[in-house]
Amino acid sequence: MFVLNEVPLPKLGLTGLEGLMSEEELAIQEVAHRFAEEVMRPIGEKMDKLTAEQAVAEDSPVWEFYDKLHESGIFDLEAIGGMTDEEKARILPIILEEFAWGDAGLTLLAMVTHFAAITAVGTGNAELIERFGHLRGCWIGTQPDRGSDVLDIDKTEAIPGSKHGRGNLIARVDGDELVISGQTSAWVSGAPLAECGLMYTQCDYGDGIYREDGGLHYVGVLVPFDLPGFSRGLPLEKLGLRSLPQGELYFDEVRVPMSYVIAGKEQAYPSFFGSLTFGNMEMSITYTGIARAAYEHALTYVHERKQGGGEIINHQSVRARLFDMFRNVEACRGMAHRAFNYNYGPNGPHLLGSATAKTFVTKTSVDVTSEALQMFGGNGLTKEYPLEKLFRDARAGLITDGENNVLSLKGGTMLSQIYKDKYGLT
Repeated sequence: MFVLNEVPLPKLGLTGLEGLMSEEELAIQEVAHRFAEEVMRPIGEKMDKLTAEQAVAEDSPVWEFYDKLHESGIFDLEAIGGMTDEEKARILPIILEEFAWGDAGLTLLAMVTHFAAITAVGTGNAELIERFGHLRGCWIGTQPDRGSDVLDIDKTEAIPGSKHGRGNLIARVDGDELVISGQTSAWVSGAPLAECGLMYTQCDYGDGIYREDGGLHYVGVLVPFDLPGFSRGLPLEKLGLRSLPQGELYFDEVRVPMSYVIAGKEQAYPSFFGSLTFGNMEMSITYTGIARAAYEHALTYVHERKQGGGEIINHQSVRARLFDMFRNVEACRGMAHRAFNYNYGPNGPHLLGSATAKTFVTKTSVDVTSEALQMFGGNGLTKEYPLEKLFRDARAGLITDGENNVLSLKGGTMLSQIYKDKYGLT
């Protein structure tokens, strides 16, 4: 029972119903928020108005973002690597939500830029750290015509008795080298700016690319982009997340030392799902930031916009809808933080936790930004106001880093398998 002598208004922090936060966490939050407000939001707005080619040109504001991100020290890999799992579970979502509140595309770009370097550092291999630890990276998994098959490496969701489609990008082992040929899809995040990539692709180890069950052999490998045979396609024009450059990559018999392989035949599947688990977890807190930004814009607007004889906040229906948005943002944050706590806790990491949060938060983010846009009325549809961009960015989340329906299928299969194992069912 709580005993109160008076009933004050609740105290809300930057992220609403904040509980206990240490002085260090509050300081990190403030620094990340200021960086998001002063650097990321203005640059994200500029990049949203550029063509895809302009967004990666030499005079693009994206280079200012990279410079200021580096100067800020917020994404110091050595400092993050030195954190305990408990610290990562608490501090990473604080930083990422503030960043995404500023701009989601740049947040995702900041993360994917470091994927290859984080992977290299994580191996503890001095050669890989020296080669990749300082390079801008991208995450290569998606291929033309294969779509969500890459999410189903274990082939639990394919039609029984079928084979997965042969990919366009295939590696083969040739002595002490891995030879890569073909192209990625146009959805490789960070590709137009990357100097290397963390690649997961089908691989022929000498016995073909197919497994007995009709699935495909894979390999995980770090690939530098300064090798003969590598080239890029045009950056992708798209609906949302326009501050996250994406594009095709081409490989014409690109030869990579086998020492750059970070996950061979048996380890490629768990390695890929480790990356996907982190990516989905990151998406959940990023899209919490989008939903929060939309809610805060709406909160300001309803206290300024006059309709029906006064500011529209005075209408009961507006207050009820505003509270519904606030509640949904809090639910997003709670789900995202739960995924971080699970993945960095004793039972994680696992895709089930991340996919649960990613699918819920991205869908709820669309609901919140749509409602916020509705509150802006006709103004919400114009590029003069921020909701039009936020809605486009939110909509992309239902597909980015795993299409939600396929992730839900995977999640349902996992839950069934857990149940069957528990009760000895086949």
